[in-house]
Amino acid sequence: MYKLFATITKDIRILTRDKVGLTLMFVMPIILAIIIASIQNSTFKLVNENKIALLLCNRDTGSISKQFATSLDKAGIFQIKQVDAAETDEQIKSRMHAKDAFVAIIIPKDFSEKISANAKGIAEKALNKLGVQQQDTQKLIQVKINPITLYYHPVLQESFRRSIDGAIQGALQLIQSKQILKTVYASLNEKELPDSLENEIAANTAPINEIPVSRDGSRNVPNATQHNIPAWTIFAMFFIVISLGSSIVREKTSGSFIRLKTLPTSYLVALVSKQLTYLAVTILQAAVIFALGVWLFPVMGLPRLNIPSDILSLFLVTLICGWCAVSYAICIGVFAQTQEQSNGFGAVSIVLLAAIGGVLVPSFVMPASFQTVMQFSPLHWCLELYYGLFLEGGKLSDIWMNIIPLLAIIILIHLLIVVGLKKKNLI
Repeated sequence: MYKLFATITKDIRILTRDKVGLTLMFVMPIILAIIIASIQNSTFKLVNENKIALLLCNRDTGSISKQFATSLDKAGIFQIKQVDAAETDEQIKSRMHAKDAFVAIIIPKDFSEKISANAKGIAEKALNKLGVQQQDTQKLIQVKINPITLYYHPVLQESFRRSIDGAIQGALQLIQSKQILKTVYASLNEKELPDSLENEIAANTAPINEIPVSRDGSRNVPNATQHNIPAWTIFAMFFIVISLGSSIVREKTSGSFIRLKTLPTSYLVALVSKQLTYLAVTILQAAVIFALGVWLFPVMGLPRLNIPSDILSLFLVTLICGWCAVSYAICIGVFAQTQEQSNGFGAVSIVLLAAIGGVLVPSFVMPASFQTVMQFSPLHWCLELYYGLFLEGGKLSDIWMNIIPLLAIIILIHLLIVVGLKKKNLI
């Protein structure tokens, strides 16, 4: 036990002297967590809270086009900027190039007239089918409506444009349905549809109860913090490869391994020491980043991190993820010949494993070909464990199936470490 304690003390001294390694292990993930969470939170706000600037050029003088503009405003996602009807398409495009807005809509001159005529034709067809009116169906010709022109800035992504298209189509269908309803009512009752009845019909929609699927029954809506803090905590854990891998390489090149073999101890004691020392570092990393999400993020205007109720499971998951990160760093240090190899390969491999593991890009948006590849990334299983606790509100009994693959990867890494040490005659 004394030998292990002395070795741990030595490793702690080496670690505290590595200023660059400490910076990469603590400062870099904190900065990444703040920046990425802030960017994603701004994106969520743009989609859910902020409004998209929209240039509206109404070249029609009828009432239906005004109803369409009102429906767009009620959609809640547009900040409508009225444009003079005399402006040309080129002038509107120039405004968009100047970033006045990312979307522009031009309503054609005869919009109200064509919508009204089309609604009348559809209503007459419906009444004719019901036998209320007897009219030659050949004479009931549906009027072709001139399309509304929609300009969008190329910077908008396809998914965002589809959301905008859906909102515009919804507004169009609403005013067309209202016009058909008014025409049918007027034909049957020989009077205009009362505003009170029109409002009652428009408001009579089926409610939607949105409930996030969580294992503990909570209704906390996942936010940018809940997604990013676990992801960058894992990234920080695995980036100890820069410090730990370099430490092992230095010991090999400086002859420390040879001197250890002359002492009445085993190099396995040194490995256990490094595992315990850096495992404590990974737990400290997690504590610091979680504390950042709980106390600092709300001060910065970001969503607060909701810590899982099962603290014991959270500690166990952090312990296993940290153990995997430490084991991977030791494996890199054992096989690397120089510090440059350890730092270069270690950093690049962590970024690649993070990319295919779902840390940098969500796993559900990856192509089908990557769904199998990501199973080999330890960061994927670490992320699944944390998401099971933070996002799904699960307990240890709900996530243990994800612990088994991660433990299998840890065992495989340790087998590689033993093979590497025997190959270099270090054990």
